Amino acid sequence: MIQLVTLMVMGGLPAPDSDLWVSYPGAGDDAPHVVLIAGDEEYRSEQALPQLGKILSVHHGVRCTVLFPIDPASGEIVPTCLDNIPGLEALETADLMVIATRFRDLSDEQMRHIDAYLKAGKPVLGMRTATHGFRNAKDGPWAHYANGYNGPKAEWKGGFGRLVLGEKWVAHHVAHGSQSTRGILAPGKSEHPALRGLSDGDVWGPSDVYRVRVPMLEGTEVVMLGQCLDRAGPGEDGDPLMGMRPGDTVAEGARNDPLMPLAWFRSYEIPGGKPGRAFTTTLGAATDLVASGSRRMIVNAALHLLGRDLPEGGAEVTLVGTYEPTRFGFGQFQRGLRPSAHALAPR
Repeated sequence: MIQLVTLMVMGGLPAPDSDLWVSYPGAGDDAPHVVLIAGDEEYRSEQALPQLGKILSVHHGVRCTVLFPIDPASGEIVPTCLDNIPGLEALETADLMVIATRFRDLSDEQMRHIDAYLKAGKPVLGMRTATHGFRNAKDGPWAHYANGYNGPKAEWKGGFGRLVLGEKWVAHHVAHGSQSTRGILAPGKSEHPALRGLSDGDVWGPSDVYRVRVPMLEGTEVVMLGQCLDRAGPGEDGDPLMGMRPGDTVAEGARNDPLMPLAWFRSYEIPGGKPGRAFTTTLGAATDLVASGSRRMIVNAALHLLGRDLPEGGAEVTLVGTYEPTRFGFGQFQRGLRPSAHALAPR
């Protein structure tokens, strides 16, 4: 059942080590470390990733560091600041990188941390716009990371999204903002650990299906397909789900024939690096996480990439604190917040 609850902005608790990011504790000194990188202008990754980090910390004992696009002048979270995500040095001790960026052009120093992490072949979990997570300057040292790269480094054709995650930006497959996505288990994948506790329809979100090229790259294992749903009526003012609901009617016609891949695993290896594993889902707006099934798929995948055994019912994904994500859209982020606003409340 989808349930909306109220967001509580938690002030007064500074993030450990810096007010430029926020950290959540793990269970014990040997707890795995997950670094979650927010940085998109539309889908409110600055709301979604702190909630995922809290779930991993509180329910699964995982140490988490959540990074944000920060305006250097104010120290505030500003998703339209495309060139600054402080704290990426945390990747040096990370066991998993969760990334939900869109068209970032980061500094040389910040990109070096991402590149070193990928060369180490460590696992990656990409959400939504991570398929087009970078738009690096064409004349800069990181041009090959840019979405749609087609320069002299042939192995990097398509950029970070294509090489690491398995796809770059292609298109919205359906009507953006009025057709939602229902997750359908891929044929033969019902026993996959990432799908523990999930059935058709448990995964849902108001963000629409992204188009990807099929068949996908060799070595890609699709585990979830995205079914397009038609909104029953007009969107309502103030409704973060824009009038869309999980019980909406399945759209007819070519938009569901064939169903687009919604989530997949694959192996990656960047030039000069070791092989690693990646999980990608084109779901991932903050409002998608109001569905417990959507949270479960992502948390299941994260724990699977960390080598955790998952119970038959899947991962525990009860919301930590209260959570009312903003509807997606450009220019609609909450202004004036610092990372410490997302600190864990005292327990």
